[in-house]
Amino acid sequence: MQTVHFSADLVVVGGGLSGTACAVTAARAGIKVILLQDRPVLGGNASSEVRLWVLGATSHMGNNNRWAREGGFIDELLLENLYRNPEGNPLIFDTIILEKVVAEGNITLLLNTAVYSVDKSDEETITSVTAFCSQNATQYTAAAPLFCDASGDGILGFLAGAAFRMGAEKKEEFGEKFAPSVAYGELLGHSIYFYTKDVGKPVRFVPPAYALQDITQIPRYRSFNAKDYGCKLWWIEYGGRLDTVHQSEAIKWELWKVVYGVWNYIKNSGKFPEAETMTLEWVGTIPGKRESRRFEGDYILTQQDIIEQRPHHDTVAFGGWSVDLHPADGVFSERPGCNQWHSKGIYSIPFRCLYSRNLKNLFLAGRTISASHVAFGSTRVMGTSAHVGQAVGMAAALCVQKDCTIRVLGRKEKIGELQQALLRTGHHLPNICLQDREDLVQKATVRATSVFQLRELPEGEEWFALADSAAQMLPVTKGKMPALSVPVQASEETTLRLQFRCSSKPYNHSPDTTLKTIDVPLKKGHQVIELAEDLEVCDDGYLYICFLKNKAVQLCYSERRVSGVLSLFNKTNAAVSNYGRQDPPEDIGVEAFEFWCPDRRPYGKNIAMKVQGNAFSFVAEAVRNGIFRPAVLPNAWVAKPEEEKPAITIDWSEPQTIRRLVLHFDTDFDHPLESVLMTHPETESPFCVAHFIICNDKHERVFEMRNNHQSVVAVHFDSPLTTRSLTLHLERKSENVPAALFGVRCYA
Repeated sequence: MQTVHFSADLVVVGGGLSGTACAVTAARAGIKVILLQDRPVLGGNASSEVRLWVLGATSHMGNNNRWAREGGFIDELLLENLYRNPEGNPLIFDTIILEKVVAEGNITLLLNTAVYSVDKSDEETITSVTAFCSQNATQYTAAAPLFCDASGDGILGFLAGAAFRMGAEKKEEFGEKFAPSVAYGELLGHSIYFYTKDVGKPVRFVPPAYALQDITQIPRYRSFNAKDYGCKLWWIEYGGRLDTVHQSEAIKWELWKVVYGVWNYIKNSGKFPEAETMTLEWVGTIPGKRESRRFEGDYILTQQDIIEQRPHHDTVAFGGWSVDLHPADGVFSERPGCNQWHSKGIYSIPFRCLYSRNLKNLFLAGRTISASHVAFGSTRVMGTSAHVGQAVGMAAALCVQKDCTIRVLGRKEKIGELQQALLRTGHHLPNICLQDREDLVQKATVRATSVFQLRELPEGEEWFALADSAAQMLPVTKGKMPALSVPVQASEETTLRLQFRCSSKPYNHSPDTTLKTIDVPLKKGHQVIELAEDLEVCDDGYLYICFLKNKAVQLCYSERRVSGVLSLFNKTNAAVSNYGRQDPPEDIGVEAFEFWCPDRRPYGKNIAMKVQGNAFSFVAEAVRNGIFRPAVLPNAWVAKPEEEKPAITIDWSEPQTIRRLVLHFDTDFDHPLESVLMTHPETESPFCVAHFIICNDKHERVFEMRNNHQSVVAVHFDSPLTTRSLTLHLERKSENVPAALFGVRCYA
């Protein structure tokens, strides 16, 4: 057999989104990477082989995690997919992932190449892996000082002897009250999806002999219909009672039986006449895996870390998906397909969870990270896994460049270097801001042609009834609450109840603290209610003006959209177990609270109102505060809406030599950007500045960009630019959306 030897700084085993994010991040940071993937495509569960949509902390916009899309490489990937592929074609998404990898000269990519052997220099140190590619009958060895297991099942860590767990822990081990009983099961199973197509003429379907014959074996069989396909049928799941590594093929066959049996039922039962012209277009050939091995790091993330949002000194990623456990019997269970419980906001993932406790040079990424079974129910989703992969990729680069071990990098005095390096890439970390001494903007004066003050969300032409409670999020600064004027319409004399709320934790966006409740009598017809409440705002943050449900009342939508300003609704979203309110049993360690979520675009307009007094100003200084998305406050400079081409200028007292400029734009971090199946109403965020021009102190154009759709844009000047000032001319997208900018950074 032909054998090829490779060596690099980092070997990444597994080309799902976590491994891809790790490899690209490390390569961009300057180190050599070998990426081994045992499938013909990259992306893992997000690929065209499985076709699961990418989700993370945004949770289909069904929880209270505002502006929670992960940032960094996974954000770049999803925004590119939105731009090229808003229809959610999984084949196109394959090409976008692959393009990102092959564009990096520091990556050696080996597809169809499965690792089967590991060499070690001692009990704690991996030296190389051996893998085989069946497509070219070639054996590869890959050697490096550092390794990352992003393989899903943890083949590298397992062969190398890394400590791992499989199955659920008992409640007593970590004090996790949500730990499942044996009856519920210890593992989550696999799923296989199918796609359908209406061909416009009758289509016959003769099921294969191995198809499930008795559909009533599936307790939820009445839920099947001719419209749902792909990952909307995520609950076609099986295997939680089996070994989800070594019995994976047996699980696949059972899932094939189910899928073809389900389609036979839809096509031939006579209950779905609309299926007469539909054909089965695609069925997955490999299952999407949820759970197998979880490896032990220096810290094991638990339920309490998620629900209590415990802070960690070594935070390098975050999560926000619900704690989402499934019955082990999957599609054959009498229980609901999932049991989801949310925290009030995003939670931190510490660096100590991202490497093996007993191997010196093994990183962990994806669903193999160090977490309990309960915590894994949240960390396992792909947006979170990719975010973790980014952190590992950057950590590996720093270990190589600083010539230090993984544990040394994780020390309290060192971890800040990793956190700051991640933040520079657009990677978000809760409650940590970029403090970049090399950023020349920090010693400059920042001025803008105009600054938007939130004095009005002007009335539009569209009104909506308060069939559900609604709220307007308003950023406010410490001091007296601003007075408000709100236009309303009433179909009869009635009383409208309003509440002024805030979040018990300023970095959360759960309006769980009521400051004041008032009842406003309304006459029949149009009127304006004046709200001048004697309330002191104790800290900077968001105030929630809540209009409680009243079908006799209508509020007016505003066409104005502003970065960091949202309307919310106390509706339901059954897709993520959001029924307007979370009311868990008392004994599972989860909090009760209400869900207040935005409507998805093209809806999601603000509620019309005027603001008097202490109105919030979107000042130019925000572009250098080191936070590049709304959090406690919007953290954006926003120009006046009437200014079509506003500008922001960075002035220095002495000439500066600038080689690189980094801009952070608003791509609406609240939008989940599901990668497949779901479509999106536009190809770029309505908040994102697409066209901008950069000028020097002589008013000469030194750079221009059109069609920008990314959160982070790095401008590299071919020749160093010497200037006393830089002016950024931004073009707004419409008169209803003022131009905005989250950050500007300059480097010599």
